[in-house]
Amino acid sequence: MPKDMPKLESPLVRERRGEAYLVTPQIAEGLDWVFTDDTVLATEKLDGTNVSIVIDHGQIVSIWNRTEQIPFFKKGKSHLIEGVLEAFKKGYCDLPDGQHFGELIGEKVNGNPHKIQGHLWVPFTTFCRKHLAYNSWGKYPKDFETLSKWFKDDLFSLFVRRKGMVQPAEGIVFVQPSTGKMAKLRRDMFDWFDGKKHKMD
Repeated sequence: MPKDMPKLESPLVRERRGEAYLVTPQIAEGLDWVFTDDTVLATEKLDGTNVSIVIDHGQIVSIWNRTEQIPFFKKGKSHLIEGVLEAFKKGYCDLPDGQHFGELIGEKVNGNPHKIQGHLWVPFTTFCRKHLAYNSWGKYPKDFETLSKWFKDDLFSLFVRRKGMVQPAEGIVFVQPSTGKMAKLRRDMFDWFDGKKHKMD
């Protein structure tokens, strides 16, 4: 059975303040590589739902939303199939045999913050790393104050910018290419954020 996407932790320790869990300047145990490894990529965290596809002998044989297999015909889930079909048309599914994780975005997902028509599955290991990596990561100090200011004032969505629009990104997924390790940091994890926050994850 295909596995679920591993939970991505924050590279900064979070502490509870009221109803929110906010990041502190302290680096989380085992996640110092985010700040010390110069090969780390900072890729845009898309605001969607996790979907994976399984490819066998060059063919997509199953689609999964976390640990739930999605039948081709299922009421209420057809937008997930639609997103994978759109990705297939764009060539995003030209991947080797195995299970591949990605984010499915679109009209029926989280209010469609990326403002796309229909739905689209975006694979992590190819599209996100190639097209949604911030060149600015690593060119500035990686201390807490600089990171917080970047997230607050200058972290804009690369995906939306490809469509000629400007809006803040939800956050960053840090990727260590040599190991495949990942960590995430969202704007709503900082104390200055005054929008709707995610539930504690």
